[in-house]
Amino acid sequence: MTTVLLVGAGAVGSRAARQLVDTPGLTRLLVAGRGRDRLQRIARVLGRVAESVALTPGDPIPAGVDAVATALPPEPDVAVARAAVAARVPFASAGDDDGAIAALLALDDAARAAGVTLATGCGLAPGLADVLVRHAGGVLETVDEVHVARAGVAGPASLASVRRARRERPAEWREGAWHRERRGGAELVWFPDPIGPRECEPVAAGTALLVASIPGLERATTRFDEPPARRVGTALGRRPPEDSWGAARVEVWGSRGRARASVVYGAIDRTAVAAGTMLAVTALGLAGAGPAPARPTVYEHGAHGLAGLVDPPPFLGELARRGVKAAVFEGAAVA
Repeated sequence: MTTVLLVGAGAVGSRAARQLVDTPGLTRLLVAGRGRDRLQRIARVLGRVAESVALTPGDPIPAGVDAVATALPPEPDVAVARAAVAARVPFASAGDDDGAIAALLALDDAARAAGVTLATGCGLAPGLADVLVRHAGGVLETVDEVHVARAGVAGPASLASVRRARRERPAEWREGAWHRERRGGAELVWFPDPIGPRECEPVAAGTALLVASIPGLERATTRFDEPPARRVGTALGRRPPEDSWGAARVEVWGSRGRARASVVYGAIDRTAVAAGTMLAVTALGLAGAGPAPARPTVYEHGAHGLAGLVDPPPFLGELARRGVKAAVFEGAAVA
């Protein structure tokens, strides 16, 4: 029997829940979050495998849980992670806030001592983008430069994180050191339709995960496009931000033979769908649920980003089986 605790049932969490209950091998899904009546309705819709539980971030993890998955704002996300370490239960977070990611990585020593894995940045970017960077490392003989660009948000917490990242001073990894740049320096990044060209600002968010996971990087940058100015309801005939299209684009430079070469990968999907599927597949791997192809996570204790935690081919294969597909991108360079 395999049990997953999902904390947070908003835009990303609800998509992750559907992916989880549709997985053979998962026998029980505990759903926690705000709004008892809403959680009970969600559990009923998900079917007999799911049940709602009362859990406040920081409370002890219920007995019998094999993995914890979260789709939460930064502060409660870190509180649940600490509880998971205390319970010696593996943990996966879809959060994309740079401060929360740093706080989760700071739990590395505690997680190693407890013998558990904490997977952070399990969304679109950071997350899927990091796995694509790692996959490019299998195409190139060496990797020394990575540029990530992202369009789209996956719910209110993600929207707040993107806005915060674009307000803060960006950081670029260059020649073995961090360089804090001034704000500005937007570049036009070409994403395939239906997204198209977007003005993307340099940010700090997620870059540290790449530097920690890809040895020998000489340069790494991350750029986010401008998030929606306000929530737009479907009553006006338009999708809300968390149900809009999103994309991750990675440009990886290195060597192939004696020549310098690059690989450009990316993925396009509804942002919350992609992030929810990423979170579900990561949590399932940590829990050991489903058949062997659905268990792509490499078990390494401590706190990690996905680029240093998973084997890209089976992980991307499982995502594709669930409808989130990556491809080679053509177009203008990110940086």
